[in-house]
Amino acid sequence: MAAGPALPDGRARAQLPHLSKMERVVVSMQDPDQGVKTRSQRLLITVVPHAVTGNDVVEWLIQKYCISEEEALHLGILLVRHGYLYPLRNVRSLVLWPDETLYRFQTPYFWMSTLWPAAELDYAIYLTKKNIRKQGALVDHEKEHYDQLHRKINHMWDLVVMQAREQLRAAKQRRKGDRLVIACQEQTYWLVNRPPPGVSSVLEQGPERGSCIAGRVQMNPDFYKRQIECCRKALSRSRVKSSVCLEAYLKFSSQHEPHDPIMSGCLPSNPWITDDDTYWALNAPSAAVPTKLRVEQWGFSFRELLEDPVGRAHFMDFLRKEFSAENLSFWEACEALRHGGQAQVPALVDSVYQQFLAPGAARWVNIDSQTMERTLEGLRWPHRYVLDDAQLHIYMLMKKDSYPRFLKSDMYTGLLAEAMTPPDTKRRVFPFMWKPRRLSPSPALLPASASGETAVTAGGLGGGDREV
Repeated sequence: MAAGPALPDGRARAQLPHLSKMERVVVSMQDPDQGVKTRSQRLLITVVPHAVTGNDVVEWLIQKYCISEEEALHLGILLVRHGYLYPLRNVRSLVLWPDETLYRFQTPYFWMSTLWPAAELDYAIYLTKKNIRKQGALVDHEKEHYDQLHRKINHMWDLVVMQAREQLRAAKQRRKGDRLVIACQEQTYWLVNRPPPGVSSVLEQGPERGSCIAGRVQMNPDFYKRQIECCRKALSRSRVKSSVCLEAYLKFSSQHEPHDPIMSGCLPSNPWITDDDTYWALNAPSAAVPTKLRVEQWGFSFRELLEDPVGRAHFMDFLRKEFSAENLSFWEACEALRHGGQAQVPALVDSVYQQFLAPGAARWVNIDSQTMERTLEGLRWPHRYVLDDAQLHIYMLMKKDSYPRFLKSDMYTGLLAEAMTPPDTKRRVFPFMWKPRRLSPSPALLPASASGETAVTAGGLGGGDREV
C-alpha cells in the first residue's frame, strides 16, 4: 500500500511547506471577483455547478503570475496531482488538460493540509461502498487492498458494511449532480492518499526529511545521560501557578486603571474630544508641578520613574543628598551614547570612560571587577553598546538600593502631598448628543403663515446638531 500522510506508527506527519503555498493559490483562484470564472456545466443530463475548464485555469495562472504557458500548465498539473482540482469525467487520470475538460475545486475538508491521517477504516468504508454500488467492479489494486483490509480489520467488518450502506442510503436522497460531485471528491482524495501501483505519491517526503531511519534515536548511555540532565533542569525550573499569575494580572490592572485615560477618563477634560488642552499642559515633560497621578506612577516601578523627566530630576536631587548622583549621571550618559549619532560614538565612549570609569575619575562609579574587565575588553573596538554591562550593573544597583529609599523618603512623601489634582469638569463622551434631535413637522400639515417659522426653527435645530 502506498504511503499516506501518516507515519507508520499512526502519527500525523508535519505539513509539507509547499502545501500552504499551493493552497493560497487555490484560494486566489476561487475568489469571486478576481479568480477563475466558474459556471454550471452539463454532463449528459446532469448539471454540475461551479465547474471550470482546464483552458481557463491555465490562462488565469498565466495572467496572475506572468509566467509562460508551459510553466502554468506544470503548476496546474501539480494542483491536480495534489487533489486541489479534480476532473469530472476521467477521474482516474489526475492530469490537467489545457482544453475544455471540466474540473472542480476540491472542498477544503479533503485538502492535504489536514493533519488527520487517512485511516484504514475510512479507506475500507470507501472501498466497501464502491463495491456495493458497482457490484464488485473494483480495479485490481483496489481488490487487493479490499482483501487485505478485510483480513486486517475482520473483527469490525460489520461496522464497515453498516457505515457503507448508511452513506449510500443518504446519498440517494441528494440530487444526481451532488452525488456525482461527492463521488469525484472521494475518489480524488483516495487516489492522492492511496495511489495505484506504479504512480508516485506526491505526499512522499523523501528519506532526508521524513525517513523513519533518519529520525531513529540510538539508545546508548549518552542518550540516557542527556535525558537525565534534561529532567533535572526541568525539575529545577521555577514554575508559577496559574492562580498566582492571575492574581498578579488583577493587581497590575487595578493598580494602573486610575492612570489609564481610556478606562478612567482625563482630568480636567478630554483633549481628544474638546478644545481644552489643559491635560497636555499638566502632563508636559517639563511641568513645574506634577499631578498626583503622575507622582503615584513613579512608585509602580523604577522604569516608570526613569522614563519621566520630572521624576528623574527629583530622583537626581535625592541622589545628590546621598552623594551618589554619579550613578544616575552615568546611566544617562550611556543612554545618550546608545541613541546618539554614529560619528560621535568614539568620542562619547572616551568621554564616558574618562569621566566615570578611568582610575581617579572625577565621578567614578563602583562596578565589580568582572564587569570592568568585559568593559575594558570592549573599549578596544568602541561601539554604541560597549557600556551595556556597566550600565546594567549601575541600573540594578539603583533599583535595589536607592529607589526603595527614595520611595520611603520625606522628599517623595512631600511630592505626593504637594502634587496637584486637576478639578473634574462636566464632560460628555459624545459631543454630538449635546442637543436632542427633534423632527420638524411636515410643511404640508402647517398653515402657510407658519411655514416660514418652521423653516427657521428647523434650520436652527440643524445648526445646533452640527455643533461639536
